[in-house]
Amino acid sequence: MGFDNEIVSNSSIGIIVLAAGASTRMGRPKQLLGFEGQSLLRRAAEAALDSSCRPVVVVLGAHAALMRAELNQLAVRIVENPQWANGMGSSIRAGITGLRELSEEASAAVITVCDQPLVTSELITLLVETYRATGAPIVAAEYSETLGVPALFSRRLFPELCNLSDAAGAKQIINRFLIEAVPVPFAGGAFDIDTPADYAKLRRGDIA
Repeated sequence: MGFDNEIVSNSSIGIIVLAAGASTRMGRPKQLLGFEGQSLLRRAAEAALDSSCRPVVVVLGAHAALMRAELNQLAVRIVENPQWANGMGSSIRAGITGLRELSEEASAAVITVCDQPLVTSELITLLVETYRATGAPIVAAEYSETLGVPALFSRRLFPELCNLSDAAGAKQIINRFLIEAVPVPFAGGAFDIDTPADYAKLRRGDIA
């Protein structure tokens, strides 16, 4: 399946899946860890594709060749970030740049990551529906008494995202505009995969 440019032109909200990190704490590429019959990377990409967002941009960096193979036959646009080692801010910038090249009229973008295994297409679509209902510049998942990714950012915040320092993440923009942000409850967002112990919990189902 190729990338559908017609879908892009008819859509107003894109999504960026960040998957460029080297997984140093895990000791192996966590993007390729299996969960419910899929790698975390493919699971995140398919959740994005099953949502109402288009286009779907996946940002790769470390182990890019392995990651490309995992995304085979999916209708996503892959963007490689050669500065991935500098930090998440550089990958967000690469993702926003790639999204704007595909869809100049995009009114907003969802930013998500592949190491939150409980993210679903329904959650992503709820972020979009909340944005359309409220017009808020940020709609963010709420968990552990904070707001974080997955989060939707309106077009007017694209410059802010692109101007993040390389080491910063989307959370910095959420905090800067917190008074304008609308939360969407997502208890599962508190669980992410960083270490072998985290992955062992996931495999045991011990993620309540």
